[in-house]
Amino acid sequence: MSDREKILRFYRGSEGEELAIKLVEAAEKAMRNQKFRLTDFLDPFGQEIAEVVAANFEELNVSFNGGYMGAERKRAVFQHKDFQGTPSWEIAVVQMTWKSDFARLSHRDILGALMGLGIERDVLGDFQIQQGAAKIVVKENMANVLLQNCMQIGPIHISCAMGFLHELAPREERCKEIRATVASLRVDSIAAAGFGISRSRAAADIAADKLKLNWQAAKGSSQSVKEGDMLSMRGRGRLEVTEIRGKTKKGRISVVLNRYI
Repeated sequence: MSDREKILRFYRGSEGEELAIKLVEAAEKAMRNQKFRLTDFLDPFGQEIAEVVAANFEELNVSFNGGYMGAERKRAVFQHKDFQGTPSWEIAVVQMTWKSDFARLSHRDILGALMGLGIERDVLGDFQIQQGAAKIVVKENMANVLLQNCMQIGPIHISCAMGFLHELAPREERCKEIRATVASLRVDSIAAAGFGISRSRAAADIAADKLKLNWQAAKGSSQSVKEGDMLSMRGRGRLEVTEIRGKTKKGRISVVLNRYI
């Protein structure tokens, strides 16, 4: 079985299948021309797939860049070991501003507006949002599309201009350690304990596709979690299962969780 077939077989039928195909094709092109191949922006799950792909091509290295320190969404470059040049990441920043006295815009508002313009998610990196302003990391060749077309989000008028990568603030996350006991290692039980909500609320959010486990849609409330797993819930942040300590005298399971806000 070839390396390509092994990789695609591993992801076949999963949420990562389509992306795995694209990344394998990019790696193969880097192998053929013995240079490099740059991908679109990848979320952490996509970055894991890229690392798996590179690990199966002995002559390739993979590296990542999201435009600033601590970026979550990053572009990957597959680079042949014989290539001596320096790949260009082709990342730009578009600065949006609006009158903050009259309105507040969220990540979801801005993303929805951009996708409403026909802009695909994979050409967009992270958003850094402040009162009355947002910095949008984007593929360099798409920056003009935002500048020319993004003038309004809902009723709010927007001004756009080119920004600078060096002005992006490093990502700083606040982390809260949570020690809890849970009835089981089901994803709804862990989410309830970590996010401070009821188990029924967690189950409803999972059913509404608001929760991802290791950057993939949770398969259901009964899906099991293990040490090192990452849960992300829309509007609530991320939760890492840091430690599973075993059962208490009452038969519950002691866990240590890190919640990133």
